[in-house]
Amino acid sequence: MQKKTIRKAVLPVAGLGTRFLPATKALPKEMLTIVDRPIIQYVVDEARKAGIEHIVFVTGRNKHVIEDHFDIAYELEDTLRERGKQEALDLLEAIRPAAGGTSFTRQQEPLGLGHAIWCARDLIGNEPFAILLPDMLMKSDPGCLSQMVEVYEKTGGNVISVEAVPEDQTHNYGIVEIDGDPSAHTVKITGMVEKPKPGTAPSNLFINGRYILQPRIFELLEKQGTGAGGEIQLTDAMLALMGEQTFTGLRFEGETYDCGSKSGFLAANIAYALEDEELAGQIRPVLNDLLKV
Repeated sequence: MQKKTIRKAVLPVAGLGTRFLPATKALPKEMLTIVDRPIIQYVVDEARKAGIEHIVFVTGRNKHVIEDHFDIAYELEDTLRERGKQEALDLLEAIRPAAGGTSFTRQQEPLGLGHAIWCARDLIGNEPFAILLPDMLMKSDPGCLSQMVEVYEKTGGNVISVEAVPEDQTHNYGIVEIDGDPSAHTVKITGMVEKPKPGTAPSNLFINGRYILQPRIFELLEKQGTGAGGEIQLTDAMLALMGEQTFTGLRFEGETYDCGSKSGFLAANIAYALEDEELAGQIRPVLNDLLKV
């Protein structure tokens, strides 16, 4: 059977971002900036570079700013045009998705990641799709999802991005059980454990927020009851799907920044700032002085 191309991606953005209050009282956490771009823009760029044609945002209340960000800003663009700011206009045009290339659906209640993904079922339809958790910034070339698509084109089935974590930190993550060499570029996933107790993790490979899943996952999510935390867990549905289909783990080659934490958010800002030659020259002396203190 010919594998279907990965054309669509789901970005669950309904979370409240309470760890960043008061900054996120009126501003979605996904719109916090890494240097000069919102976090969500980096994730969308990663998806588009991987060949994604249609992005489904699963939103909640007070997330309309995300929709506005990916739309035309007539007043702003007219002003830039009148002032001859062509470079800025080109930048805005480059980040704008194609007409019809985005959809927005609501998750009315915070019932978990699995429920958020299920909310996108009618927009995804009967085809494999990607999931990108917007808290996680994946810095690499090619991008994380591009690496995963390359694996998917060879293996089919389901693909999950994983990376190693120190064994004394496995209890903080969703850890995969594997069959084979844990240091291999790709591994066969045979199980998953959400935040295992210290010393009980089946491996040191954690799921870092990128997935390619088959549409069968929606049927499983629809019938699934609540799990840990009283929420509908994506992990539980993937475990059920694992009994029917193959799961391949890709060891992500790059740097991961968890922008859902303050330390990860700050680290991402520094890393992306240092990548800009002009900005790096300005910020390195400042960093050096701060480190001396």
